Amino acid sequence: MSNNGNNSNTYVIDIAKGVLEREARAILDVAERMGQSVLQSVDLIMKCPGRLIVTGMGKSGLVGRKISATLSSTGTPSFFLHPAEALHGDLGMVTENDVILLLSNSGETEEIVRLIPFLRRIGTKIIALLGGIDSTLAKMADIVLDASVEREACPMNLAPTSSTTAAMAVGDALAVSLLESRGFREKDFAKLHPSGSLGRRFLTVGDLMHTGERIPFASPSISLKEGILAISRGGFGALVIADTDRKLLGVFTDGDLRRYFERTDGSLSVVLADIMVKSPKRINSSRLAMEALKIMEDKSITSLPVVEEELVIGFLHLHDILKSRIV
Repeated sequence: MSNNGNNSNTYVIDIAKGVLEREARAILDVAERMGQSVLQSVDLIMKCPGRLIVTGMGKSGLVGRKISATLSSTGTPSFFLHPAEALHGDLGMVTENDVILLLSNSGETEEIVRLIPFLRRIGTKIIALLGGIDSTLAKMADIVLDASVEREACPMNLAPTSSTTAAMAVGDALAVSLLESRGFREKDFAKLHPSGSLGRRFLTVGDLMHTGERIPFASPSISLKEGILAISRGGFGALVIADTDRKLLGVFTDGDLRRYFERTDGSLSVVLADIMVKSPKRINSSRLAMEALKIMEDKSITSLPVVEEELVIGFLHLHDILKSRIV
């Protein structure tokens, strides 16, 4: 029984490996055929003032949804349109400024083929990603992306396996080609993924800073006693000392308060102008929050006034950075 079990396990593993190998070969075969059609597709989409709409039925529709999502997240505005719903009113979402990517393994999918005359009437350009390169859809499209495979990984050659994998890969190839053509980079990606770890990495000081009444302003002419009360009310352990025009003059923190008491008799009547830190560290709102964190670590401080042209527009505390989970 043990031997039979081992043989059975080996058989299952061999099947799984075989599927992956067949699908990998299918992708490599499709890669060999990639040429002018990809170049033409990228050129057409780059010149398109509208969006790249993706549609497909069944398994092709599922692949299309993923392709559309990848396009949108890499700088090419896109949405998925269900072909059956399109024939019942959703064609109103399509304009002559758009390009449509039609997916069909056979190239004969009824709902897709029926769409084409209406798309032509609208004036939408058509790219077909398909397996049947001699099909009705292939003959009616402006550009054909050949994703045909010799056979499915399914042993009965029935279940969409190699064909859907190849179509997905061609969609990825198109999305990445567009990404490179647009000069789309990490910061652009982060803007479209603000809740992800990459998006958090590219948060700016302006994204996290406190503004308006939340800035712990204080006048340089108030007494230390008033300053202590203001620090307590602000809740940041720091004051931003500025004139009436919000020009930065200095900062005063609870650390500065302790150091003041260590070196003096501790008079509370002294004014902040005499004991504040002049020319303090400050930061611009467009700088990355990670840069602000490095300044705080290097200078052993916990807050920074945010300044534009010498005027205070915000206030950033270490806790704001930690709450953003960029570290």
